[in-house]
Amino acid sequence: MTVDPAAVPRFAPGVKLRFDDTRQTWIVLAPERLFMPDEHALEILKLVDGARSADVIIDDLARRFEAPRATIAADVLEMLQDLVERGVLRS
Repeated sequence: MTVDPAAVPRFAPGVKLRFDDTRQTWIVLAPERLFMPDEHALEILKLVDGARSADVIIDDLARRFEAPRATIAADVLEMLQDLVERGVLRS
């Protein structure tokens, strides 16, 4: 399944984005897995709330970083797709 720009991504059951005090960094905690997103991925993941569509996330990031929407869209959709395939997100 390909992530569509109109899709509303949300974390899969049991998956959480949280700040880890021990490591002093943001982590994605999943059953028997732990991901440490880089700063770009973190900006995207902070906007995944189960209410915003990928399009809204893309618009927000393009506006905040004053970057071309097409460039942001390609990167966001690719990352969301990867996380859906890994079972971290659902769309």
